[in-house]
Amino acid sequence: MPAEQPTILATSGGYKPGFRTRLEFSGLVHHAVELSGVSGRAPRVVHLGTASGDQRWFNAELDQAALLAGFDFSHLNLFSMPNHADPEAHLLEQDVVWVNGGSVVNLLAVWRAHGLDHILHRAWQHGVVLAGVSAGSICWFQGGTTDSFGPELRAVNNGLAFLACANGVHYDSGERRRPLVHRLVANGTLGETHCTDDGVGLVYHGTELMEAVTEVPGKGAFIVTAQDADDGGTSASELRLEPRFLG
Repeated sequence: MPAEQPTILATSGGYKPGFRTRLEFSGLVHHAVELSGVSGRAPRVVHLGTASGDQRWFNAELDQAALLAGFDFSHLNLFSMPNHADPEAHLLEQDVVWVNGGSVVNLLAVWRAHGLDHILHRAWQHGVVLAGVSAGSICWFQGGTTDSFGPELRAVNNGLAFLACANGVHYDSGERRRPLVHRLVANGTLGETHCTDDGVGLVYHGTELMEAVTEVPGKGAFIVTAQDADDGGTSASELRLEPRFLG
């Protein structure tokens, strides 16, 4: 059952500490399933852990979380070779693609080497909900800010560009992320940038931002744009969006 329209949920969250397991899926992952519209059967959710090198121990942690959530859960691993003979067929059978965090730079390179950039675009158009956290959020945009190159955050500008803007994740995490986004938008390195505090997600239908949602009360989402400054230069302007609490 595909979603009624191409849908992306770009987040800075999705996991919480588990009771009998190390982690569980939190509200944002469950909201991705809701967006798919699936009913009457277990939701089919596939995890892509490319950004962290398809770590099998983490796959096992997510398998336990998926069992608790009642998902029909699978993984598309690309290391050291794809674990599905036909990745496109497998992705098109899913209700939700969930992309984990890590290095967005490495993720993009590996996906392109395997043609997953085009496959994921077809899945999105087909109504498979594309979702993810951190690197799994930035990848759907034109670019964003990342620590993929080292401890000092830098811009990445070669995202899949399904969404025609940039993305700032973990916006309230540490003191460097918000100022860097403002600086990169002001100097033109990044265009309009949609940002999420930890625990917040942005829902897009097609390429239109529909709403912000959160699994953590009090957190925010932000749209950062360039504007003319009084000194004749350019500065960054920040608009806060109040997310809907998922409960």
